[in-house]
Amino acid sequence: MQRLKGLYGITDSQIQPDDNSLTNTVEQALLGGMKILQYRDKTHDNNKRMRQAGILKTLCHRYHALLIINDDIELAALSEADGVHLGQSDSSVAEARDRLGDYAIIGVSCEGSLDQAQVAADEGADYLAFGRFFPSLTKPDAKPAEVNILTQAKARFSLPLVGIGGITIDNAPELVKTGADMLAVVNNLFAADDILSRAKAFTGLFHFS
Repeated sequence: MQRLKGLYGITDSQIQPDDNSLTNTVEQALLGGMKILQYRDKTHDNNKRMRQAGILKTLCHRYHALLIINDDIELAALSEADGVHLGQSDSSVAEARDRLGDYAIIGVSCEGSLDQAQVAADEGADYLAFGRFFPSLTKPDAKPAEVNILTQAKARFSLPLVGIGGITIDNAPELVKTGADMLAVVNNLFAADDILSRAKAFTGLFHFS
């Protein structure tokens, strides 16, 4: 799936605390070539989350990018986002598919486990995410994963692979070389002094046909 390739930004309500900062930082990343955005907001302000999801959908589609909602199938459905990203403790791929339809993009976090990836693939996931590969500010307690799991996953699955966890512009090339089709980045993208240039640098690691 060619469109599931490239820089995959993930929002952070600590870095982007309001609508203006969220919109401005995301647009800079989109201008720099970001292809996928995951809206991740762990607050319980449903009105805010619905409003921001709508803003981001409009913005992403203006730049021909995809909007994925973190962990919330209902928000993905109501906001008409392109899909949802599920963790191991979240709803099943089948539940997401039933609610969102055949054309929704459903991604699954597989941590460092090929067995978890196999279950997700068998259930019909559209992409598999592995990590964390490096120390992460967003999820410092996440289980570490070995980089070579990307090589193993690439040989075993035909699905696009995401690398996540502590990714910087310095360690990113190793993951792309090892098999990552997408790089999920939070702090090294949205907390950068120059988001546009940083997004361009990440995007430059990928070859688009």
